[in-house]
Amino acid sequence: MKRYRLGLPKKLAFGDLFRQRLKKCLRLGAQTPRPPGKAGRYESTLEDLRALQNSGKGFVKSPRRSRLFLGLVLVVLLLLAGACARAQEQVQALFINVGKADAALFFLDDQRFLVDTGTKDSYDQLERVLEAYGVTRLNGVVITHTDKDHVGGLKKLLKSGIAVDRVYAGALHSEKSLEDHPVYEAAEKYAVPLTWLSAGDSIALEGGGAFDVLGPLTQDDEQENNNSLVLRLTTPQGDMLLTGDMELPEESELIEAGLISQAAVLKVAHHGNEDATSRQFVLLARPQWAVISTSSVEKPETPSSKVLSRLYDVKAGVAVTQDAEVGILVTLRDGQAGAEAINWR
Repeated sequence: MKRYRLGLPKKLAFGDLFRQRLKKCLRLGAQTPRPPGKAGRYESTLEDLRALQNSGKGFVKSPRRSRLFLGLVLVVLLLLAGACARAQEQVQALFINVGKADAALFFLDDQRFLVDTGTKDSYDQLERVLEAYGVTRLNGVVITHTDKDHVGGLKKLLKSGIAVDRVYAGALHSEKSLEDHPVYEAAEKYAVPLTWLSAGDSIALEGGGAFDVLGPLTQDDEQENNNSLVLRLTTPQGDMLLTGDMELPEESELIEAGLISQAAVLKVAHHGNEDATSRQFVLLARPQWAVISTSSVEKPETPSSKVLSRLYDVKAGVAVTQDAEVGILVTLRDGQAGAEAINWR
């Protein structure tokens, strides 16, 4: 079984990302990329050139040559800066320890998305994590379905002062009326735009990629879990499959429709319960890392030994949110997934 490391928020992730970006930029022939909070060398180079031009010293011999040289340097540096920017794409997801509930925070370059909000009682943990990571704005909040351990923290979040650009919810649900839907109620109360999602829809991301909606394909009036939004996060760095609380009936429909394929990261459905994540599903998804969001104290039968066995059979690394104080941080880079258990300092 693969193991995941204990780490601290930001420090390890930023260090690893910086080293990778440095290697990529050097291969492109660019200057050193800008570390967090510091100016890159290409910025200070332009300042030096301007200073030399103004002082009349150094290699600047004539205004015409100086302007031509500076123009060429500016073009080259802008091209190299663009290459570095592409190499610095950030695709990370923090699956937060909110007990037997779901809440995942996505870092997609400058964009921040939250998928599910945990329970009302676990909101303090969610709020603490958002504050620790400096999140003051969310580009979107996606609620996979209306169970309280997924939507329970939404009202507190919208009331918190954190700016939320838009809320998303599934168009297929088991609520009796629109007014009874907890996402509709919260969005109306706090005047946040709401978009209803159906299979085939996408939430486009800046810089490429999207949250693609795979399911549900049909509505289940009896079991809300089978109305869970199933999302595939597609990015240039790799894909993640997010399954909400999908159980075997919804899972079977998606498999029969040919919608389940390999993904580097799998958010295991229904807290790792044995009523989901069949052997056929695992063989199709074949994740490098699988994350289970649960608490064995609250739900002793999770994660199921059968589900774990199926994941180990395809050599997937398995991380469980209850094993970390903050949660499991997953990073995608060049199609490869890594996972870290994040604890409070």
